[in-house]
Amino acid sequence: MKNRFYDLNTYFKNIFGHRVHKITVDAGMSCPNRDGTLSTDGCIYCNQSGSGTGFFQKGISVSDQILNARKYVIKRYKAKKFIAYFQSYTNTYAPIDKLKQIYDEALAVEDVAGLSIGTRPDCVNEEILTLLQEYAQTYLIWIEYGLQSVHDKTLCLINRGHDFNAFQKAVAATQNRGINICAHVILGLPGESKKQMLETAKSLSQMGIDGLKFHMLYVIKGTKMEALLAQGTYTCITQEAYVDILCEFLTYLPENMVIQRLTSDPHPRELVAPLWSLKKKETIELIKKTLEEKDLFQGKNFKKQ
Repeated sequence: MKNRFYDLNTYFKNIFGHRVHKITVDAGMSCPNRDGTLSTDGCIYCNQSGSGTGFFQKGISVSDQILNARKYVIKRYKAKKFIAYFQSYTNTYAPIDKLKQIYDEALAVEDVAGLSIGTRPDCVNEEILTLLQEYAQTYLIWIEYGLQSVHDKTLCLINRGHDFNAFQKAVAATQNRGINICAHVILGLPGESKKQMLETAKSLSQMGIDGLKFHMLYVIKGTKMEALLAQGTYTCITQEAYVDILCEFLTYLPENMVIQRLTSDPHPRELVAPLWSLKKKETIELIKKTLEEKDLFQGKNFKKQ
């Protein structure tokens, strides 16, 4: 069966010629949507941990986190190079000197070939992008902008604290610097129809973005989404609907856009619903099966405007 989307492992092998693995790093960052700059509530689906491991708070340095994970990754995946992935919270939300310190620390670890930096589109500026541009002359650099949806009504509803225009500006400011751009999209957000989700696909397809991560909206404890679910004002997307929408979404994306992720990884102890979101392997297999059965593939409906 041929590959019907451009996955991350294929991308890494095309660049490096061998297996490369991302290692998640917790740099102890905050978020303007948590510290009171924009809000103290955060996005309605995010809890206090912000998808973090808490390693930094436990006193484990950036380099030690990478070194500890490196042993397992080499044994489990036979990886030869690594990308330090700054995941939790907003990893450009700090003074430039601190950012340079933690990025330098990660890149100094043996066999780290680059950085992938998760952040918000309203948390980059010329100084930060210039720093990343300098790294990009030697290393593989990705910046991952959390967008979730191109619809401002949805962004307001989920309390993102920025609009689609902020994302467009961040993308424009980042391009032509040697920095790769990945957008994060959530399928199943409150109030969004399939049509609206596919409008997100069509908009992103025209922006020259290098990669995309899919997430499905799952509900975890201690979030506003948990309250909405309990009140009956929100119903979780089904596995069947998620697979159907994602497969069609892919068809509108250019074939050279790297699909870095197909679904989410909720923590079982935090998850409220839907329980099928824990079946990651099953969901990915369903996606591949659906693409094959319906003869769908990335780029099938893409038209450059």
